[in-house]
Amino acid sequence: MKKFSILSLALLMVISLFSVTVMAQDEVNLTLWDIRTASDQVTPALENAIERFEADNPNVNIEHVPTQNDNYKTKLRTAMSADNAPDLFMTWGSASLERYVDADKVYSLESHMTEDWESNFMPAAMDLGRVDGEMYGVPVTNVSPALVWYRTDLFEEYGLEVPETYEDLKNVVKTFTDNGITPFALANKNKWTGSMYFMYLADRIGGPEALQQAISREGSFNDEAFIEAGRRIQELVEMGAFPDGVNGLDEDAGQSRTLLYTDRAAMYLMGSWAYSSFKNEAPDMLDQFSFFNFPEVESGKGDPSNLVGTPGDNYYSVSTKAGNKEVAVEFLKYLTDAKMGEELINIGNIPPFTGISEKIDDPIMEKIYNSSQEANHIQLWYDQTLPLEIAQVHLNTTQALFGMEMTPEEAANQMEEAAQEYYGE
Repeated sequence: MKKFSILSLALLMVISLFSVTVMAQDEVNLTLWDIRTASDQVTPALENAIERFEADNPNVNIEHVPTQNDNYKTKLRTAMSADNAPDLFMTWGSASLERYVDADKVYSLESHMTEDWESNFMPAAMDLGRVDGEMYGVPVTNVSPALVWYRTDLFEEYGLEVPETYEDLKNVVKTFTDNGITPFALANKNKWTGSMYFMYLADRIGGPEALQQAISREGSFNDEAFIEAGRRIQELVEMGAFPDGVNGLDEDAGQSRTLLYTDRAAMYLMGSWAYSSFKNEAPDMLDQFSFFNFPEVESGKGDPSNLVGTPGDNYYSVSTKAGNKEVAVEFLKYLTDAKMGEELINIGNIPPFTGISEKIDDPIMEKIYNSSQEANHIQLWYDQTLPLEIAQVHLNTTQALFGMEMTPEEAANQMEEAAQEYYGE
């Protein structure tokens, strides 16, 4: 009996160990949704992270399902509403993440945030991934301010200096239009591209407080700063600052940058990821590009060092529907490791990770990094700061301003009506 008991115990241990081994090798399939399409400069780095993770974890398969930026938000929102979320997904942090956290669709990363992993990120970048003090999304791709990129050779040819004020900018616009060059390369079919002009003008006129007070309801979206921002946009439209048919041109198809590369446009207000596009699409012209901060508006309240953009860009999260949350979290660590950081720097991005400043040897990237560090305030994109219902009205009304289809007062009033409806006033 004693021998039998010992043999039985040994057999049970072998069976148990075998079971654990089999369980450890069970196939894990994860689906990842984001905006990293084939044309996206970040895509190779992301795919490399997937390949590295799968090589180290042969039982794991990650299906990457990218969607173009404009369609992604609707697709994700529809899936979340239908309780059909992917295992891993991307947002832009802040309100775009918070709505899903509030709906209990996002897995909290707080218990996984070891000191080593958390110290890997720039503190400012982490803020947009937190909701009620807990981490729900980690920043991955870029410290991305919107900057006015310009063709230095065209400025030199026409004897132009970098504009420091809005009046200086109007003089630059006039010089280029007088010489048959479109001042700003803008493709505004996508709406968020034109939004950058509105955000900067509202900041330079009313300061960050204008938006903050409109959201807190201490102010409103039809306060003078927003109306005046609309007036300035339409002033630039009337001056010919933008391409003909601007609202029909597609940013995703590169129609804005084509104007820059063919000497038909001189400036380009765009996120710092534009530098990656220049490096990839027009490497021979790279030394003809530089950037400046959007100019100040005389008598305005906004500090000219203020930037519009994001300190982290894309935030990746695990859904509460994920079949294997532990494995999904481990993949996020590959997506934010030193190798990923190196690959992002190589394509012209500034990853939101600590210890990267000494790794930047490109003077333009160093200038982007310094501008971000020196900014008095960085305003997250309106369509990520505002609740989705109000954000869409902002995008629609701003596009209408560029198309001269709506007065600045009408646009501001529509925004305020949407805010009152959303907040139940």
